[in-house]
Amino acid sequence: MIRVLLVDDQALVRTGFRLMLNAQPDMEVVGEAGDGEQAVARSRELRPDVVLMDLHMPVMDGVAATELITAELPGTRVLALSTFDLDENVVAALRAGAGGFLPKDISPEELVEGVRIVHRGESAVAPRLLTKLIGTFVRAVRNRPAPSVLPELTDREREVLVLIAKGRSNPEIAERLDVSPSTVKNHVTSVFGKTGVRDRAQAVILAYEAGLVSPGE
Repeated sequence: MIRVLLVDDQALVRTGFRLMLNAQPDMEVVGEAGDGEQAVARSRELRPDVVLMDLHMPVMDGVAATELITAELPGTRVLALSTFDLDENVVAALRAGAGGFLPKDISPEELVEGVRIVHRGESAVAPRLLTKLIGTFVRAVRNRPAPSVLPELTDREREVLVLIAKGRSNPEIAERLDVSPSTVKNHVTSVFGKTGVRDRAQAVILAYEAGLVSPGE
């Protein structure tokens, strides 16, 4: 069972999410919180697998709560939610350790699948939406010579990071580089380990901030 903590300042929203998730055979809502401080406290108490985190809340917002939870509880994944598609807090939440972002107006099926994806350790942000968000709100370091960027990475690892930032999946990267999917998986694991990023969402942010990819590419 995927144990989920619901965090939203609107009780009606939490009720809807609870009914939706509890109807799934592989999910269980283990608790709720109405603000960021409660979210942190409940996460410490319940140790959920996934926290469904609203970003706009009183007392402590979802970004601050996400940073505390992901730093203290590495086994807990956070899926950020927002009413606004292009919200700078979304990027802040991804920087803080959220495993993905979904708008609140998505379908029930997309929300349920998003929880499963985040629980698997993957990013629950559609690649094209992710690059749009990052490209809008992250100021890239421009015109920096590629060899000096992230020197801990090999040329091939840097190439893989660029393709991740452009929204390519592992099979697409394998086809582009003419290598096996398992080789790409090894490169991705190495990139994550060397740079300290937790998932593809943070990898995209890193690539933009390092100037490997520019908004609009």
